[in-house]
This record gives sequence, structure tokens and C-alpha cells, in this order.
Amino acid sequence: MSALLQVQDLTVNFALRTGDLTALNGVTFALGEGERLGLVGESGAGKSVAGFAIINLIGKPGYIAGGRVLFQGEEISALPEEAIRRIRGHRISMVFQDPMMTLNPVLTIGTQMVETLQAHRNIGQSEAEAIAVDKLRQVHIPSPEKRLHQYPHEFSGGMRQRIIIAIALLNDPQLIIADEPTTALDVTIQAEIMDLFLELCRQTRMGLILITHDLAVVSETTEKIAVMYAGEIVEEGRTEDVVRRPRHPYTQGLIAALPQGDDQRGTRLNQIPGTMPTLTRIPPGCSFHPRCPHAMDVCSERAPGPLPVAYPDGGGGMAACHLYDPNLGDR
Repeated sequence: MSALLQVQDLTVNFALRTGDLTALNGVTFALGEGERLGLVGESGAGKSVAGFAIINLIGKPGYIAGGRVLFQGEEISALPEEAIRRIRGHRISMVFQDPMMTLNPVLTIGTQMVETLQAHRNIGQSEAEAIAVDKLRQVHIPSPEKRLHQYPHEFSGGMRQRIIIAIALLNDPQLIIADEPTTALDVTIQAEIMDLFLELCRQTRMGLILITHDLAVVSETTEKIAVMYAGEIVEEGRTEDVVRRPRHPYTQGLIAALPQGDDQRGTRLNQIPGTMPTLTRIPPGCSFHPRCPHAMDVCSERAPGPLPVAYPDGGGGMAACHLYDPNLGDR
């Protein structure tokens, strides 16, 4: 599988008067053509920052302090704004979690879709409208010719999210970054939206980065998972491996916090003690060690590097945890 996206040692800082704060610290992962990756973690883990950094949408005082982003072999992290705009919304699209914040309430859906197309392609009104109708049909919007002339408030929440996806598809991107695309939707509509992403990826060989805190959604949609904590990837592997046999204590805590079935109905859900550290209070060493049930002395002294881990069926992955350092002993 050829590489579609390569994120290499990506670091994002926010420049404040009191000094720089690191929001992403050496994030590295890769995505193949047509592959689906889930970026998972609690609020504040850095997932959305990673998504925005890929398309260089980090607003000031944030900036990319180090690392590279390669898209189809081209380094795009250092491109000037005019050049990155030709990629953003064209070859790479982003779907945001709140469609009402993305859609302009005073413009019809058709107007917004035509403007998006004409910003990237030299086409006329009628051709743009025909493409817009086709994309609405592709995301299963009924009567798309009629819907094109309606306003965002005339659609349900699920329909609005489908329209956002249709807009993201207008220029036939090779990659979509979906940032919490189902947060504001009920469970039934969430499942429909995830099924739609799966259908689109399989039909078009489009890559997908799904940013979410919901491991249940990721387990049904993606092929790989990268678990983030305090701006770093702490575990990465095939979805089935990470969900069934998580290696990092943080991932184990996330999995344990999920509802475990009818046999535990009426009991309290498990939870990870403590909270995600703020950027101003990242602990020394392993940033998870104050909350970790397996913390050792070394965990507060030295940050663990990415270490290879094995799974029972022969799969391999990575965990940034001293537990898997052969020089310290494997537990």
C-alpha cells in the first residue's frame, strides 16, 4: 500500500508571553491510500490540533515548530499559504463536528457548494450545480435538486452533517479529516454517518482520519488506531489489536471505561483517576504517570520512547511505555 500521508515528528507550539507551550510533541504516523485511521483520546489530548496541523490551519499564536507532513510524497507543512490553499479543501478536506458552525445560515446549500467548487475549479454555474447535486445524491440526500435551493435551518442535524460531507467531497479529495463528526447526533444517526464514511472510502479509495473520543465508533470504522495523550501518540496498532488487547495503561483505562454489557448493568462505570494535564502543567517523564496504576520510579524521571509491542495473533504495534522497555523488564 503506497503512502498517502506521512506525519513525521510533528511538533506544534503556542507562543505566549510567558513562553512557548507544546500542544503536539513529536507526533508520527502514516496513512496509506484508502486506509482509515482513528485518532483517539480524551478532550485536550491534541487530536484536533493534529488534524488542523496536517492542513496548516493552526491559528496564531500557534505554529508548527518542527517535523514534516508529506502528502503523496510532497512536503506540505512548509508551503506558503497560497499553495496550501490549493490542497486544503481540494485534495484534503476536513469535516467539522458542528455543521451549523460550518454552514452559512443566510446562503442556500447550493450557493455554498457552488462557491466551494468555483474556488478550486474554473467551471460555470450549471456545471457546478450538477456536481453539487451528484454529491448530495452520493451522501443519500433525498430530492437533491430541490434540496440545493434550501437553507441550512431547513435540514435536520443528521442531514446537515451529510451536507458537510457532500461539500468535503466536491473536489474528489484523496483524504478526509473528520473531527468529531458525530458528537451532536443521536446514536442512530451516528451509525448512519459512520456507515456513510465506510461506503465512501470503499467506493473511492479515499483515506480517512477520524478524530474522536469515542472508541466504540472507531472500533466499527477504522483499520488502525493511534491513541493520543497530552499531545503525544502513546499507542498505535491495528484497530482489532488495540481494542481487544490494549498495551498502554492509558488505552487500557479507556477500554475499561466503556460499558461492559448487561452483566454489569446498574454498576458504576470504570474511570481513569485524575484528569488530562493542561499544557502549562505537563508532568516530567511520562505525562500519564500520575494517573497510571503501573507507574515506576523511572516513569517520573524519563519520557518513554515508542517501543514495539506484539499481540497474541502475531500483529505488531507501538506503545510509548516503560513497561515494554527490554532493559527494564516486560510486565
